[in-house]
Amino acid sequence: MIQRRDFIKSTIGISALMSNASLYTKAPVEASPISVEERLQRISKAQELLQKNKMVALILDAGTSMQYFTGLSWYPSERSMLVIIPAKGELTYICPYFEEDRLLELIKVGKQIRTWHEDENPFNLCIKTIQDFGFQSGQIGIEEQTRFFISNGLQKAGKQFQLVSGDPVSVTCRLIKSPAEIALMQKANDITTLAIQAGIASLTEGCNPRQISQKIAQKHAELGAQHGFASVTFGIATSFPHGSSRKQILQKGDVVMLDCGCQVDGYESDITRTVIFGEPTQKQIDIWNLEKRAQQAGFEAAVLGAPCENVDFAARNVLVKAGFGPAYKLPGLPHRTGHGIGMDGHEWGNMVKGNKLPLQVGMCFSIEPTIAIPGEFGVRLEDCVYMTSTGPKWFSQPSPSIVQAF
Repeated sequence: MIQRRDFIKSTIGISALMSNASLYTKAPVEASPISVEERLQRISKAQELLQKNKMVALILDAGTSMQYFTGLSWYPSERSMLVIIPAKGELTYICPYFEEDRLLELIKVGKQIRTWHEDENPFNLCIKTIQDFGFQSGQIGIEEQTRFFISNGLQKAGKQFQLVSGDPVSVTCRLIKSPAEIALMQKANDITTLAIQAGIASLTEGCNPRQISQKIAQKHAELGAQHGFASVTFGIATSFPHGSSRKQILQKGDVVMLDCGCQVDGYESDITRTVIFGEPTQKQIDIWNLEKRAQQAGFEAAVLGAPCENVDFAARNVLVKAGFGPAYKLPGLPHRTGHGIGMDGHEWGNMVKGNKLPLQVGMCFSIEPTIAIPGEFGVRLEDCVYMTSTGPKWFSQPSPSIVQAF
């Protein structure tokens, strides 16, 4: 435990941290976009899983999974642009006729395009395409983010087929990250590390959260990333895990929480730091140190083959033993200890009670056991990890102390 006298004696006070934007200067790692070859491997794996799960095809709406398999980012308008991955055969795009030329400019994998006119039903065309692959009945997998009007239209058009969850295919593929994906996520985390540092260096008495968020967004952009979010809260508002609408003006002694992320070539980062503006109270120091121990306990529980829930149990147990909770009660940790991350900021593989999924090489997730004390303040330290053959590795190194964010 850091005592007040030790804090005062420290040669690296919080004021030094806030004025020294060069404290952490490591340049972001280099990372290449996902190759066509890797996307083709993903499609091949999806087809193997389709056959294993007795599905004739997987249908993708515009969104993250379409981008994952094809590299195509398409706005999800009311005019359906869909991708069909058949259990056997070539990936096919179902495209509005007048959008075909634009689609041809963007395609990275696959060559087959079938178009429909404004007075035609695209779902009839989907079913006809699946039949042309030689499937006259069977199960069609629907990716989980597919909009209802599309799945409903497909069901009406293909009554001889049964629509089922495509999770056994899409989730199984996306859950395990390749070295190329992990490299992109590492770059995103490196950039967010520098962006948060820029935000901390900009803290001044009387500023508001929006001003700091803008600094972080600017730094994300300067470093070549697509800014995702920068949730910055001061004082009592830090006790709200996802922020507060109350007016916040920074004052000496306030807890400051910065929860930020960006995207690099489709892959996300997510880091949270909690610091004190000015001199911390003994309670703030004690709670911060407790949070640090809980995060480390979660990390140590991330053992290959162990269930995801063990990470939550380990971190939460540290807090319960200190008198918080129990379980999800406040004051304490009111949410899961971590979430999966990849192309979406929140993916499968949550660190939460009841998730028996074994930890596997290539899984990526956050460890963030917030301590929320209503009416006072909150502390969250969030860093993401990826599982290797020797255990978990941090994308961003955890905060060393209450006076050093990185």
